[in-house]
Amino acid sequence: MDSSEHESALREVEEEVRRCRRCRLARTRRRAVPGEGRPDADIMFVGEAPGGEEDAQGRPFVGAAGRLLTNLLRSIGVDREQVFITNIVKCRPPGNRDPLPEEIEACNEYLLTQIALIKPKIICALGRFAAQTLIAKNLSISREHGKPRRMSGILYIPIFHPAAALHQARYVDALEADFRALRGILDGELKRERTGGDD
Repeated sequence: MDSSEHESALREVEEEVRRCRRCRLARTRRRAVPGEGRPDADIMFVGEAPGGEEDAQGRPFVGAAGRLLTNLLRSIGVDREQVFITNIVKCRPPGNRDPLPEEIEACNEYLLTQIALIKPKIICALGRFAAQTLIAKNLSISREHGKPRRMSGILYIPIFHPAAALHQARYVDALEADFRALRGILDGELKRERTGGDD
């Protein structure tokens, strides 16, 4: 698949998400939020679900947590435009409640297709829901944040959701440390790719 076909396939997923009626969230959303970013991004960020600002704009991480995410990326020398950002659930749950299992299942195919098309080197799972959906069902974000796991050739890193730092200042230092570690991991992955090494 060449780059134009690749981008076209991602746009098809985006259009499918915007038309999706697979679960009850389609009845209460204003706009579905497929995700956005580089179609060949090295890093993919996956959050839990869109919030109010995201629902209004149809774009991921554009509220306060999104602004913090953008600043954290800048702090490690990464522009938001260089990564791909999406969520486990593509529509806002009413009142920002937790996504239900059937809602997560309804969106799972979209997310897996995005991962398969983008082929990121690193996937950062932002928050408990994303980490438990993508990495391990019983994963404790408090204990495991910042610790990478390689699965199917991709490094998965559980990280506190930026919203956690907005609500509780005690998470700020941990979140900043996780992003500094991400910079080091990314550098290591790029070096590994250049040298063809396995370590």
